[in-house]
Amino acid sequence: MLQKEGEVRIPSGCAISGIFSKDGTPVNGGEIVESIRVMHDRSNGLGGGFAGYGIYPEYKDDYAFHIFYDNMEVRQKCEAFLDRHFDVINLSKIPTRKISGIMDEPLIWRYFVQPLPHKLEDSQLDEKEYVVRCVIRINTQIDGAYVFSSGKNMGVFKAVGYPEDVGEFYRLDEYEGYCWTAHGRYPTNTPGWWGGAHPFAMLDYSVVHNGEISSYDANRRYVEMFGYRCNLLTDTEVITYIFDFLLRKQGLTLEEAAHVVAAPFWQTIERMPPEEREQMTYLRKAFPHLLITGPFSILLGFEGGMMALNDRLKLRSMVAAEKGKRFYIASEEAAIRTIEPDLDRVWAPRGGEPVIVRLEKKGGM
Repeated sequence: MLQKEGEVRIPSGCAISGIFSKDGTPVNGGEIVESIRVMHDRSNGLGGGFAGYGIYPEYKDDYAFHIFYDNMEVRQKCEAFLDRHFDVINLSKIPTRKISGIMDEPLIWRYFVQPLPHKLEDSQLDEKEYVVRCVIRINTQIDGAYVFSSGKNMGVFKAVGYPEDVGEFYRLDEYEGYCWTAHGRYPTNTPGWWGGAHPFAMLDYSVVHNGEISSYDANRRYVEMFGYRCNLLTDTEVITYIFDFLLRKQGLTLEEAAHVVAAPFWQTIERMPPEEREQMTYLRKAFPHLLITGPFSILLGFEGGMMALNDRLKLRSMVAAEKGKRFYIASEEAAIRTIEPDLDRVWAPRGGEPVIVRLEKKGGM
């Protein structure tokens, strides 16, 4: 049956939302759940998730591993691996509540760990690279175990379901942090499963994404030359590894990394002042395989900050706002105004231009 214009609403893919407290004042996790709830129609119940920063102050110096297990046998095998490579400071089930919208949940456990000193020394790796390699080994070699969060003083919470149900399932109203990101998934060509929900994370980097990455295969082949493995059946996974590679391994700034993944067109570069033109030319030539093509809006969370980025043609909606020391970002303005109606400033970031917010030095987080 032919649908006439206005008779049906076809949302532009997934939903993303973020809240950042620049002075470090804690934000209750219930607020980000209410924000993403407003964009219910942008999801189809096949994935939702959240990332919170500053949520584990009592273990702020330890790596927080959130892990899905298929069964107890897999859990025992993974815990034996953890015991061989880490000092496990604390472990427990991640608290959840039974709700009708979330079904078939795996075993969900949390571990606060530190690399064993002699293992770290024998590896001849820096600490973060040691942790990354251990995470990749678990996710690729222990069938039925998946480390979906591995940063310090932060955590990812995700599942198959609508995002507001996922937030209630994980009891996010019992957490507080200085930064929250959220995602409601509407997969178009990949299955809905617990590991495939957003955010994707590596160490303290987490990514939520609305869009379609047409350059996925080229991006994936490049990052896999450096030890990453993309096996989670979604294009968003590779974005996380790209940022980890550019920021942690290559030492680029956030602005430089943004200008790699959302590089200006060559004709735009040609019109830039000489110094800027030289820098942009270098980035395009040094990392051509990490240019992300296709429509996207991305929120990158990291220790002490958050970055929002549209594709260079701005083919996905994204609205930013401020109120006092609070920064908000979402696919729709309504998702911001539902938790803060009286805003100081509202704007739409330009395509390819990163919006970066960080904790103020006096924040103390």
